[in-house]
Amino acid sequence: QVQVVESGGGLVQAGGSLRLSCAASGSIVSINAMGWYRQAPGKQRDLVATITSGGNTNYADSVKGRFTISRDNAKNTVYLQMNSLKPEDTAVYYCNAIGRRIYGYEFNKWGQGTQVTVSS
Repeated sequence: QVQVVESGGGLVQAGGSLRLSCAASGSIVSINAMGWYRQAPGKQRDLVATITSGGNTNYADSVKGRFTISRDNAKNTVYLQMNSLKPEDTAVYYCNAIGRRIYGYEFNKWGQGTQVTVSS
């Protein structure tokens, strides 16, 4: 089994910063990509940022220049540094990990989500 656990959400004023962390654990052989997605009330879940094992990153246009995704491959952990936060960044943030576990099985695992609330 593979587990994905997020941490670091909370309440912050507009213009402030937060850092989210996400750790994947379990019978993992390799992780191809990890990423962050978010879902605001009444809206669909959208991509925020992703990073591959080689360090290639992809960002939603709405967060470019404000958010930075990074990864510690040795720890199977991904981080999301969020600066200059805006009220429209308020959402539940979900971590996703895609890779391969023992016996060759692939996995695509989501975390339980962490709430980020930005007050105006």
